[in-house]
Amino acid sequence: MAKEKTDLSKILSVSGYPGLYRFVAQSRTGAIAESLADGHRVNFPANGKITTLEDISIYADDGEVKLREVFAKMKATLAAKDAPTAKSAEEEIKGLFEKALPGYDRERFYLSHMKKVVTWYNELKARASLDFVDPEKEGKEE
Repeated sequence: MAKEKTDLSKILSVSGYPGLYRFVAQSRTGAIAESLADGHRVNFPANGKITTLEDISIYADDGEVKLREVFAKMKATLAAKDAPTAKSAEEEIKGLFEKALPGYDRERFYLSHMKKVVTWYNELKARASLDFVDPEKEGKEE
């Protein structure tokens, strides 16, 4: 059975919390989200640093590249394989980005950022889908 498309505007990264979360609902005090890893629901405070993956871009030589596009390029480069883990050798992680996104900005896209991206990629691959909802196409269908 094919997995449904992942809506990156509903996938959250929360500062201070490991892993990714799927937005469930707004609450009086913040946002309710469900861990992709174990389905556990958490109420994040409104003043917490919550970022949707849709809002994240990677610095490139010719501007910024949306994370959705970076994941698509990684998927094309890796085929069915997983990305290196955050604990992989620095050369292996950087090598992936050299192939998948050769124009990334080496001055502003740090190894720590790369580690987050590969971790997110592997988590989405395992627990959601690497086939993403395109907000521009979705908006036109309404």
